[in-house]
This record gives sequence, structure tokens and C-alpha cells, in this order.
Amino acid sequence: MTLGYDQVREAADALGQRLTAMPSIGVVLGSGLGGFTGALQEVISVRYQELPHWPPSTVAGHEGRAVAGTLCGHQIVVLAGRCHAYEGHSPQAVTFAVRVLGLLGVTVLILTNAAGGIRRSFTPGTLMVIDDHVNLMGSNPLAGPNDERFGPRFPDMSQVYSARLRTIADTVAEVRQLPLVHGIYAAVAGPSYETPAEIRYLRTIGADAVGMSTVPEAIAARHMGMEVLGLSCISNMAAGAGSPLDHASALDHAEVVETMRRSVTVFSSLLEGILGQL
Repeated sequence: MTLGYDQVREAADALGQRLTAMPSIGVVLGSGLGGFTGALQEVISVRYQELPHWPPSTVAGHEGRAVAGTLCGHQIVVLAGRCHAYEGHSPQAVTFAVRVLGLLGVTVLILTNAAGGIRRSFTPGTLMVIDDHVNLMGSNPLAGPNDERFGPRFPDMSQVYSARLRTIADTVAEVRQLPLVHGIYAAVAGPSYETPAEIRYLRTIGADAVGMSTVPEAIAARHMGMEVLGLSCISNMAAGAGSPLDHASALDHAEVVETMRRSVTVFSSLLEGILGQL
């Protein structure tokens, strides 16, 4: 199925017709973080299947709806659930929702995810600001013909994640006494979790956390000129990350979602504080 500019425009128009005001800020919620939408006021909720061309999300912990509302004086649209390449989606499908937000007028995009901890000092529930990423997914959403209506052929990626937004996150964390760290996020294709040998490799090349999302969306957002903030919640320690000899700990998606559910209060406090400073 073709998912080019015309299809993105059609979906943006359909969503825009359901909203009372156009959003300037977009938030994409990772696994288990859907509870954040409860903080919004004057809520309008639209299921993805009600919108044309919108790729479905089939993963547990991803609700599959766009929730618009107000928070801290801002018009915000929250994507409660995303689709992933490992579900069989193309890079264009994975970035479709972000492109829709861009055409709706979103200028600030906050991307969140559940991630495996690589840095040994991390523990489940750690919140990490993404300073940069390593794309190991084997694809790029900008490959193929470029549509200048989205952005330039060769967009700069030297500052994918906004220094201004990262500073705001640090300020909010300090004021609210929320533990917050910074790190590098490695994106892999999935859906299998990484082997201990792969985690040792990722640590060697400088990664602090690993996941299966976010990077294509960040690339597409920057292609469209959006300012991006990335936030990871460490949902589990990656294979072998606790100890060089610890290869036996089984990883389970249900545990990932449960950790994220327990972390949503702290995460929401951070996110609300950031929105209040924009």
C-alpha cells in the first residue's frame, strides 16, 4: 500500500476535522504509558481505524488511538500506541503518524519508549533523556524518492534531539526531584530481544539503552523540521547487562509493560513539567 504525501494529507485532514483546535505539540507514548492521557483536559479520542490509511498497532501495551486535549495551556495530540517495523510495516508506515502530526502543525514532538538497559548502573524504572541514537535497524524512512513537501533530500542529523528541550527536561527533573539520566539509544529491528553478545557489542559502541522504535520517527520528524525530545523508560535490563556472566535471565514483554505501568506516575510528572515550560 502506498503511504506517500497524499495519504498522509488525507489522514491529517480527517483527524483535523475531529479536533476543536490544531495542536502545536505531539507526544508518542511507548509500551504501557497510555495512562498519561488521563492528564489531558477537553479530550477528544479517535481510534486509528477511524482514520484513512493509518497503520494498525498490534502490540500489547499500545492502545491504538489519537488523544487530543489541553495541558499546561497547550493544544496537544497524544498518540497512544505506535506501529513497529517488526510487525511487518514499512519504514513509511512506521513514520506515517509522525508525518500526520507534522502536517497538522506540530512543531515540538516528544517521543517516548520502553527500552532495555545496557548501562550497568541502570535499574528498571530509570528515566533517560536520549542525547543521540545509533540506527541499527537496517533501514531509513527517508530511503527512496524524496518528496520535498515533507523535507529536503539530505536533512542534517547532527542534532536530532533538541538541546533546548533536553535542558528543560533537566530543569524540571531537578525542581520536581525526579531522577533523570542521559544516554545514547540504539535502535534494532527486533522483535526478538538481544543476545548477551549483542548487548556487549552495543555497550562497546557507546549505547546505554536499546529498543525497537523511536529512531525512524525522530528521523522523519527532523526531516519535517520538528523539534524532538526523546525519553526512554528503562523497562528491563538487557540480556547480560546485570553481569557479564548473567545470560540466563529470561526477558518477557508482559514484564516490560508492567514496569512501564508502575513508572507512569513519575513519567507523567516529568512530561507535564516539560510541557509547562514550553
